[in-house]
Amino acid sequence: MQHYSKLLVWQRSHRLVVEVYRATKGFPLEERYGVTSQLRRAVISVPTNIAEGSKRAAARDYAHFLNIAQGSLAETEYLILLCRDLSFLKPSEASKFLAEVSQLLRMLHALRETVRSETGARNVRSASI
Repeated sequence: MQHYSKLLVWQRSHRLVVEVYRATKGFPLEERYGVTSQLRRAVISVPTNIAEGSKRAAARDYAHFLNIAQGSLAETEYLILLCRDLSFLKPSEASKFLAEVSQLLRMLHALRETVRSETGARNVRSASI
């Protein structure tokens, strides 16, 4: 099976985590345990679940973890909208993040469908590192 770090969707989601962490450094201190923490936990859940799922023996389990990653992306999307509306993020920065979230959702959906199909599951397992 291909190592998770070789997957473009993992690479891009990891990059999004780094960018969100940098952006949230400037959030109000009183939000440290509020929206800052919630956004960071949601976004970091995406590459984490891709990585964990990729090491599951059954394709069904892998697909389940990809579905969890999709849910975390939806949560991330909402939190970015909230942060924009609270003026914690500039509209241009929020738009950039939202565009990436949208692309990642499409990529995760495609990967999940590939993993769920029996042929796709065999292809994922036999892919070289």
